[in-house]
Amino acid sequence: MTSLGTSGRRAAKISFACTECGHETVRWEGRCSGCGAWDSFREWTEPVERAMPAAYTAATPIALDELVIDGDARLSLGIPEFDRVLGGGLVPGSLVLIGGDPGIGKSTLVLQAAGSAAAKAPVLYVSAEESAAQVKMRAERLGLGGAKLLVLAETSLDASLRQADEIAPGLLVVDSVQAVFSEAAGTSAGSIAQLRECAGTLTRWAKTRGIPVLLIGHVTKDGDIAGPRMLEHVVDVVLYLEGERFSSYRLLRAVKNRFGSVDEIGVFEMTGAGMRGVENPSEAFIAERAAEPVGSVVVPVMEGTRPVLVELQALTSPTATPAPRRTANGLDSNRLTLVTAVLTRRLGVPLAGLDVIASVVGGLRVHEPAADLGLALAVCSSHRDEALPSKLVALGEVGLSGELRSVSHLERRLMEAERLGFERCLLPESTLHRQRPKTSIEMVVAPDLRRAMAIAFA
Repeated sequence: MTSLGTSGRRAAKISFACTECGHETVRWEGRCSGCGAWDSFREWTEPVERAMPAAYTAATPIALDELVIDGDARLSLGIPEFDRVLGGGLVPGSLVLIGGDPGIGKSTLVLQAAGSAAAKAPVLYVSAEESAAQVKMRAERLGLGGAKLLVLAETSLDASLRQADEIAPGLLVVDSVQAVFSEAAGTSAGSIAQLRECAGTLTRWAKTRGIPVLLIGHVTKDGDIAGPRMLEHVVDVVLYLEGERFSSYRLLRAVKNRFGSVDEIGVFEMTGAGMRGVENPSEAFIAERAAEPVGSVVVPVMEGTRPVLVELQALTSPTATPAPRRTANGLDSNRLTLVTAVLTRRLGVPLAGLDVIASVVGGLRVHEPAADLGLALAVCSSHRDEALPSKLVALGEVGLSGELRSVSHLERRLMEAERLGFERCLLPESTLHRQRPKTSIEMVVAPDLRRAMAIAFA
């Protein structure tokens, strides 16, 4: 929708955009046709004619043969878990967005990274939400300091970039993208127009200067404020800091990475002195496991190139409702439905009148089908009220006919299990036909789920 001013010039363009996926329409819709979200459209105004931002510098074409790429140009943040998720560090000129729920620890982690990076090059930390004194208090608690870590308490993005041009830092941090504004957008901070304008301005600034930029973004529960999901299409890397509110562990996961893998995760523990990287996440996730718990199985899963041992727990309980519940926490609910259906139909386990609740201990989210066999064993263990051997791990994908399918990276999984003291591994028979891992752990194979149950509960 556009209108003509008194001078005949086209004025502002009014449209509606989804706060979840950025899909645009000319009128309001109750349900987004792009992502299916309900009540996610917000009105925003985009000027048809805008002045070029002052921080913009036009680029010139360069012949491909004349480009020289430095293989070691990545900027290490000094935090191994952070660098692992990024693919080895920050790429010059990249725009990295870190999202997460309020209070999850985004500002703490980024300030620690900025303090470590300041040992190599000046870092400009633009704080649009807190004063410089508040940032100083957090830095003292984290034990950070130094003359190269510069703090700028400013909400104007244009003024911040002018300061950055004078300083020429090795890293620019903006905390947060919802709190800064650009004069070119002409709307309040946090609006859809401001988010897009600020993201576009920062992208142009980072690419032309060759300086990486770290953006912090908030995700609200009701989605009223447009956040990181509006910016995922603009930035180079999107990271999410996850974790249970009452748990000390935090997971840094990449959902988009133009310069590396999106399968890597970083594991942190929130302490009084800030975020501490967990070098051995397997030991941390199963540290509080009981000796012989009922309804519990340890499964070696792959998170990128790293094998991690996780504890799967299941609970079966009689239901008072006509439709039994299938509740999954940290697991794909569809996989839980599949496994319970196979147990009921192929093995005759009476789960039709029972609620089945499955959970991954520690807040980790398991997506790969290799956890199907462990999930089935945990459900049967709870149903029988019988504990499985404490030194047993299980992995394998369950098919609809009850067959067990092979998994990849078997040797890495078994070596991690052996390192933590596990003695036996129950796995599909077809897996050993493809690969023969070199490990001393005892490998017990089964062709199908029925045979696996007989072996596990023998």
